[in-house]
Amino acid sequence: MAFLASCDTQYPLTHPHAASAVVMVPPLHFKFNAQTSEDNGFQHAPSLPDEEVKTRAMAEFNNMVMILRRHGIDVVVMEYPESDPATPDAVFPNNWFSTLPSGELYLYPMACPNRQLEVKPERLMAALDRAGYAVNHVHKVKCHDKDDAFLESTGAMVIDHLNQRVYAALSHRCDSILLTEWAAKVGMRQVVSFNTEMSDGNPVYHTNVMMAVGEEFAVVCDEVIEAGQRDLVCNTLSQDKTLVSISESQMNQLCGNILQLRNRHGESLIVMSLSAYSAFTEEQKRTLRQFGKLVPIDVNTIETVGGGSVRCMMGEVFLPRHQAAMSG
Repeated sequence: MAFLASCDTQYPLTHPHAASAVVMVPPLHFKFNAQTSEDNGFQHAPSLPDEEVKTRAMAEFNNMVMILRRHGIDVVVMEYPESDPATPDAVFPNNWFSTLPSGELYLYPMACPNRQLEVKPERLMAALDRAGYAVNHVHKVKCHDKDDAFLESTGAMVIDHLNQRVYAALSHRCDSILLTEWAAKVGMRQVVSFNTEMSDGNPVYHTNVMMAVGEEFAVVCDEVIEAGQRDLVCNTLSQDKTLVSISESQMNQLCGNILQLRNRHGESLIVMSLSAYSAFTEEQKRTLRQFGKLVPIDVNTIETVGGGSVRCMMGEVFLPRHQAAMSG
């Protein structure tokens, strides 16, 4: 476990603990990504033709946008033109950017070559601007010493905004040096990094498939955390949160890939896939319902073929509104 003693900037004390707006990207070129499957054991090659997979994924995406908007969440849809290079995982935008209430936009280095093609800050800023959000400064997270250091945003990092703490399972997609430098840059008080090992002997590819941190709860698959670090992680989470421990089998149903949002009426929502909802026990669901309305969404094609679920499909927007949008 690593603790940051100092930082360059003060993490905003008024930072919302849950977003009320998200960026989503249509699965225009969605298909099985052989590059990411090398370390993403959640992906499964489909038996259906690529065109049918894409059609089903698009239907799931449109349904998710509709459900979120119906629940009072502002969904900013960022389109990719047909002429863009094929980006099979573009539906998971949370891996390449993050935002702060100060208007700062952070861009992150992606491990897979075809995922690097997803990083389109100009297109993202245009979509945010049209939706009334202001980007005041763009930061590019990078390692100056080596080209193979990656940090895949809120896929690699699960952030506790309330306590200004970041949790991270170290892997090829989560470099420890970049993690520490980023945390110091944004003003995180604490970094909790750890190693993982699944039953197949591989590390978890992204932290956000094994854990989620809300305002007053945390979901974690603690059995995949290295034994010597497990208690430290769970004890830190339990300091001020109700802990829901999930099994590796539940993690494989994406129970860890959930996200708490707060809608325009101030109501707490906990968004998850239908498969995750079905895999949670009734007792676990009762516990989670204490902290928000459970919103299950069917994204079976996207999570089975793509290896990520609803949390991966939402890039949180914490940016300030334009003055014109606020007065309007």
